[in-house]
Amino acid sequence: MFDTLSDRFNKAFRGLSGRGRISEDNIREAMREVRTALLEADVNFDVVKEFCEEIIEDALGQEVTKSLKPGQEMIGIVSARLVELMGPVDSHIMLVEPAPTIIMMCGLQGSGKTTTCGKLAAYLKRNGKTVVLAAADLQRPAAVEQLRIVAEQVDTEAPGTGRTLFYAEPDKCDEYGKAVGVAVGVCQRALREARTQNADVLILDTAGRLHINDDLMKELEAVNKTLKPHQIFLIVDAMTGQDAVNSAKAFHDRLAVDGVILTKFDSDTRGGAALSVKKVTGAPIKFIGVGEKIDALEEFHPERMASRILGMGDVVSLVEKAQQEVSEEEAERLAEKMAKGQLTMDDFLKQLRSIRRMGPMKQLLGMLPGVGSALKDIDIDDSQLNRLEGMVHAMTAEERESVKLLNKSRARRISKGSGTSTTEVNRLVKQFDMIQKMTKQMGGGGAMSKIKAMRELKKAGPDGVPGMSGLPGFGSKGSTKTTGVKQKFKQRKRRK
Repeated sequence: MFDTLSDRFNKAFRGLSGRGRISEDNIREAMREVRTALLEADVNFDVVKEFCEEIIEDALGQEVTKSLKPGQEMIGIVSARLVELMGPVDSHIMLVEPAPTIIMMCGLQGSGKTTTCGKLAAYLKRNGKTVVLAAADLQRPAAVEQLRIVAEQVDTEAPGTGRTLFYAEPDKCDEYGKAVGVAVGVCQRALREARTQNADVLILDTAGRLHINDDLMKELEAVNKTLKPHQIFLIVDAMTGQDAVNSAKAFHDRLAVDGVILTKFDSDTRGGAALSVKKVTGAPIKFIGVGEKIDALEEFHPERMASRILGMGDVVSLVEKAQQEVSEEEAERLAEKMAKGQLTMDDFLKQLRSIRRMGPMKQLLGMLPGVGSALKDIDIDDSQLNRLEGMVHAMTAEERESVKLLNKSRARRISKGSGTSTTEVNRLVKQFDMIQKMTKQMGGGGAMSKIKAMRELKKAGPDGVPGMSGLPGFGSKGSTKTTGVKQKFKQRKRRK
C-alpha cells in the first residue's frame, strides 16, 4: 500500500535537494506534485486543499537546519501534518463495569464486517477477555453461518486466556423484513446471554446494505436506541477510497460512530480512505485489517503510517511482529548458541517458521527504511521458503544437528526427498556453515575476530547471502559487472 503515493512524495522532495533555503516558489512547486499525488490516491478534495495549504504555511521562509537538507526539512514538515491528519493514536477499547461492554459493528455489505468481528474478538481474547459474538445480520442467512464459523475459528486458533462464544437465532431470518424490530429482539436476547455467561464484551454483527438507505439506518438506530452500545465501530473498505469516506460520513451523521476500522489494508489500495476518513468524520481510526488470518488486525498508529507513506519504513511494527513470534528467553537462548557456533538446522527451521508467521516476505521487507520503494517492481516468491523447509525436513535428526555429516550420497537422498537438486542442497549447507562460522567469530568479542567475519562475508559474495541472489544488485550478474568495471579502471591506470 501507498507505493505510488510514496514515489510521488519522494519525487517532490528530491526537487528541493541542493537548495539553500526553502522559498515560496520551490515550496509551491513541490506541493503541486504532492497535491496531484493525493488526488490520484482518491483523497477527499477538501482534505487535500486544506492539507497542502497548511504545509505551505508551515514551510514558508523556514531556514534549513545545518544538519539537514531542504528535502529532509520538508519531509519533517509533511510527516508532522500527516500524523495530525490521521491521528491521534486511539486504539483502546473502553471496557465498562458492570460487564458486558457492548460493541456495535456497522458498515456496508462486502466491507469485511463479519470477518472483522472475529478479528476483534481474537484481539480481545489475547487480552484475556471473554467475548460473545452475536449474529444480528438477519438479512443474509449466510452471514449467521459465516459468523458461527468465525467464532469457532477464534476460539480454537487464536491465542489467549479468554473465550469466544457465539449467539444466533437462525430461524429469525425468515421473519426478517416481515416484522419490525426482529434484529433488535435478537440483540436484546444476546445481551441477556452475555450476562448469563459472565462475558466481558458483546459484539453485535449488524446488517449491511450494498449502499446506504433509510431502512438500514432505521434498523441500526433502533438497535442503538434500545441497547445503548458503549462503542460503535464503523467498518470501512480501504480499497473503495473516496466512496468509503462518503459512506463513513453518512453513518457518522446518523449514529455518531466512536471509531473506524479499515479493512483490506494489505491489498493494492491507494490510501485515500486512510488519509481522509478521520478528517471528514472526526472519528479516529482504531484498527486496520492487514490480512485474511484471524489475527491479522493491528492497532492504527498514524506516525508509523506517515513513516511508510514517506518511504521511511516501519521498523517499530516489524519489531513488534517479531516479539509476538519469538519470546525473549528463546531469543537469548538462540543468541547464546550462535555465539558458540552451535546453531543447528532445527534452530534454522524454527526461525524460518517464525518469519513466515509474521507475514509475506515482501511486506516484512517493505517495513525496512528505503527498502519498500526498491521492492515495488520485484516479485518475491515466498514458495522458495517451502523449498528450504522441505530440504531441512528431508534430513535426519543427526544431519540437522550437524551438517558436517552430509556427504554426496546423503545430499542426493535429501534432494530426492525434498524435490530439489543436489546443487540447492549443497548451497544451503554451504551458506549455513558460513553463517555458523561468522556468528561464532562475531560473538567472540575481539575486534580482529569481527574483522575476519566481515572478510568471510565479503569472500562469500552476493550468493553467500541466503535468498538474496534473485534480487537486483544481489545477484551474481550484477557483481560480475561491477568487478569488470573495476578491472577496466585498473588497466587504464596501469597504462597511464
